[in-house]
Amino acid sequence: MAKIEVEHLYKIFGPNPSKVIPMLEKGMPKDEIMEKTKHGVGINDASFTVEEGEIVVVMGLSGSGKSTLVRCINRLIEPTSGTVRIDGQDVTSLDNEELRKMRLTKLGMVFQNFALYPHRTVMQNAEYGLEIQGVDASVRREKAANALSVVGLGGWEDSLPSQLSGGMQQRVGLARALALDPDILLMDEAFSALDPLIRSDMQDELINLQDDMQKTILFISHDLDEALKLGDRIVLMKDGRIVQTGTPEDILTNPADDYVERFVENADIAQVLTADSVMKRCEAVAYLKSDGPRSALRKMRKHAISSLFVIDSEHRVAGVLTVEDCRTLVEKGSRDLSSAMTKDPKTVTLDTPASELIQIIYDLPYPLAVVNENGRLKGVIVRGTLLGALAERGNTDDNS
Repeated sequence: MAKIEVEHLYKIFGPNPSKVIPMLEKGMPKDEIMEKTKHGVGINDASFTVEEGEIVVVMGLSGSGKSTLVRCINRLIEPTSGTVRIDGQDVTSLDNEELRKMRLTKLGMVFQNFALYPHRTVMQNAEYGLEIQGVDASVRREKAANALSVVGLGGWEDSLPSQLSGGMQQRVGLARALALDPDILLMDEAFSALDPLIRSDMQDELINLQDDMQKTILFISHDLDEALKLGDRIVLMKDGRIVQTGTPEDILTNPADDYVERFVENADIAQVLTADSVMKRCEAVAYLKSDGPRSALRKMRKHAISSLFVIDSEHRVAGVLTVEDCRTLVEKGSRDLSSAMTKDPKTVTLDTPASELIQIIYDLPYPLAVVNENGRLKGVIVRGTLLGALAERGNTDDNS
């Protein structure tokens, strides 16, 4: 079951919204609807899901409906029609008390403008949500202190917001949400007000925190680079409609229409492609326990390759062996591959971005091994394959 499910969601601003939905269903543009009916279209038949532990970035230009969408999910804005479910529960059917309870226990929200109380200390701001819940003072102070420590603000508990930089103030806002230990974080343009360098640092911080927290995050952004950096998937909006949903690579390499293609045309594909998407299957390997130099040479001749990764009994990369290494062993009459192979060869994980791969593989005398989190071989990357993948997907700048 998805953590968040949005189905056929509409939000029409105006006194008689029900008359507008049939117009949208017939394909009438929002500008024409505004001209004819004086009703504003916020959301137009939006449907998507967010899986548990996933970061989904909803993005689009100003007026695309992305902020309206996130506010419909927690009902800060009431949807006109459609369904929003969180953990299978229909949010649109909750009464005020049930909605208040869901917001306090399952949802944490981080805003663009920090929304801190200037007269309250950092600690008091961080524990505010817990205070509203009626949590005992000592307990909420402990939870708030832990959240502040997680975001790197230990030692600033007694400071006022005015004594903090913009990035630090946003960390307080994030700590306030984390102190509630919500299942879901809703982050509406959370880093947009920050200077570019601080913004990049906060993005990195969120990625690092997510590795530990594994929250479900719906992140609103107008910035394509931010969406590509943070999102497991991207929901791209225009004029209240969702025009494409997919992984960053899906959005870049298979744009759904001309609008999406124009939107992403200046993106750096090397920042989005990963080792997983550009590697190829390893045609042959040598087994440390059972293979000798002659069998390794036979495999290399059969597959017309000049090197071979050596795999241990747990299918982890133990080394890499070249044709010359094998010939040396044959001349010595030795069967011990480990005595001639290059041990601890360079490896990368499946999620390593192509921008890093280009630098790693530049002077590497053998293919680059791609391994999973357990160090097991999943595929290999050769320089020609990597550059070909980049060129095929529109990146022709070969500086390597």
